[in-house]
Amino acid sequence: MIHMFSPANIITSLNLLSGVFSILLILSGNLMDGVALIFLGAIFDFLDGFVARWTRSYSELGKQLDSLADIVTFGVAPGIMMFVVLTLSVTFDDGLSVFSSKQIAETWMQWLSSITKRDADLFPLVAFCIPFFSLFRLAKFNIDTKQSERFIGLPTPANTIFFCTYPLVLSDVDNKALNFLFDPSLIVVIILIMSFLLVSNMPLFSLKFKTFKWKGNEIRIIFLLISLLFIFVFHFWSIAIIVFLYLFLSLIENFYNARRNEI
Repeated sequence: MIHMFSPANIITSLNLLSGVFSILLILSGNLMDGVALIFLGAIFDFLDGFVARWTRSYSELGKQLDSLADIVTFGVAPGIMMFVVLTLSVTFDDGLSVFSSKQIAETWMQWLSSITKRDADLFPLVAFCIPFFSLFRLAKFNIDTKQSERFIGLPTPANTIFFCTYPLVLSDVDNKALNFLFDPSLIVVIILIMSFLLVSNMPLFSLKFKTFKWKGNEIRIIFLLISLLFIFVFHFWSIAIIVFLYLFLSLIENFYNARRNEI
């Protein structure tokens, strides 16, 4: 019983609760607060593994709890978030603006009301590809012993952080020139591409440091340094850029490793 409620597992449960409260806030129209809780969940997701290694309490139970928490925070929560964003985009197709929490909540509820009358635009339903494919991504991770140092497919936290860009753009009062990003067709295409990456066989480097030496951590250190530069220059715009950087550097590393193996 004591082992079940180890410090690492308690931190994992805080990840889960962050996702649950994020969903509640998003549905109430408080997108930014929902995003903040998703980021808080990401912090807990990082800390639980660190604490497990530090306290030497890593267990199969902890591994399962981690994935169960992740499906909520990095599967269901971003799915609900993009569902709400899509209901806004199909309702206000003449251009988006900064919405109050009441407007956001009323919009997705009106969409639900219209779907019962069979006259709703079905684009918002595509958002649930995110939790659908996240479920398979996490299950695949749990049974794949090859993903201890490298990931196969896009990790769910990275996918979620990418989609958090949308609420951040909506919170920007000067986002008029960015309305094209909220075209429902474009959002649907992006969701489908990112969902495919979740279950793809593309190798991606892990951010887990076994040591803090340069050798063996070159790609991780380069990624972190460039990411910090992007955050300083682009602020919240850096979120989506950093995810693309992660994919790009992984492709470079894969190419380099393939060439090295040929020699």
